[in-house]
Amino acid sequence: MGTLSGYRVIELVGMGPCPMAGMLLADMGAEVICVDRSLAPDPMYARDMSRRGKKSVVLDLKSDSGREVFLKLAERSDVVIEGFRPGVMEKLGIGPHECQAVNPKLVYGRMTGWGQEGPLAQNAGHDINYIALGGALHAIGRKGQKPVVPLNLVGDFGGGSLFLVNGILAALLEAKGSGLGQVVDAAMVDGVANLMWMCHSFSAAGVWNPRQRESNLLDGAAFFYDTYETADGKYMALGAIEPQFFTRFVELAGLDKTVFNAAVQGDRSQWAVLKSELADRFRQKSRDQWCAILEDSDACCSPVLSCEESPQHPHSVARNSYIPVDGYLQPSPAPRFSRTPSAVLHGRRRPGADSRALLVELGYSGTEIESLCSDGSVAAPEPVEEPHASV
Repeated sequence: MGTLSGYRVIELVGMGPCPMAGMLLADMGAEVICVDRSLAPDPMYARDMSRRGKKSVVLDLKSDSGREVFLKLAERSDVVIEGFRPGVMEKLGIGPHECQAVNPKLVYGRMTGWGQEGPLAQNAGHDINYIALGGALHAIGRKGQKPVVPLNLVGDFGGGSLFLVNGILAALLEAKGSGLGQVVDAAMVDGVANLMWMCHSFSAAGVWNPRQRESNLLDGAAFFYDTYETADGKYMALGAIEPQFFTRFVELAGLDKTVFNAAVQGDRSQWAVLKSELADRFRQKSRDQWCAILEDSDACCSPVLSCEESPQHPHSVARNSYIPVDGYLQPSPAPRFSRTPSAVLHGRRRPGADSRALLVELGYSGTEIESLCSDGSVAAPEPVEEPHASV
């Protein structure tokens, strides 16, 4: 019984931000129904963990009967989330106007890169484009080198999924009082701009150089906030910003306190020289040796782990941060709740696995269901026993 138990969400299947948003809502207990296009799963996403805990119905939304089924689902749901270009859902006849006509309390979440309006609204794009325009990409990288692509974490998921979920939850709270739903316009370019709030704040205060990478406190310029290679070719991440944490790091690392002291932290003219000395020091020991010295302390120094290594770290194991689902490890639901814990209810379902059951729930007779499947408005796989996933 998660925090969102009793809520129903319809997710129009797409890529990236919407699936993650749906996963977070499902982990928190919502009944999330994926509307798939066909029974054939995309081989690229054969182990798509964002499908965990979700149901699936296959609908032909270009057919009258398929749209009718969709609107009946919307009538009995709390949220719709979609990630198409502006106007696509309206052309299909299942946009906010049509859905809220049958369900005035419906929250309609729209996930795009550029937003629902503006000169770029109809343009294609990806994470890298949105973080470029939002100011984040320019700030990430080394001085004199090209910007570094931070995977697709900043635009798709930080500026996209999390802002969409935040907006949906706020709209659901508001609807409890007003009795009315609304449209949530979650644009990744807007989310990225908000993620950059601290850089904008520092820049406004005159303590951040927005024009030059690796020249500021948090972008790798500071010798006490960077990564360092170890003797075995691995890396440690150092983030000893506060004087007391920096002092503890210096003590444990065996550094010369007359050279490495709190006073030099504010002297930017010394940063490059001290970074070079610190790099030499880190290369004298392996990553594991440095972990034994520094990790269990307030030195703010941690090993840089790969995706394969992270689940095996003692802290991850102690917190059960990864759990087996569908035969492989996945991140556990987050955040954690004291009274209504989140959970992965089941593993990934086959496309269309719940088509027939949902149609029965919507009041369709057996004959009507067979007719819908025959004309292609709905698709459902031949009934087979679903494997029980380890959760």
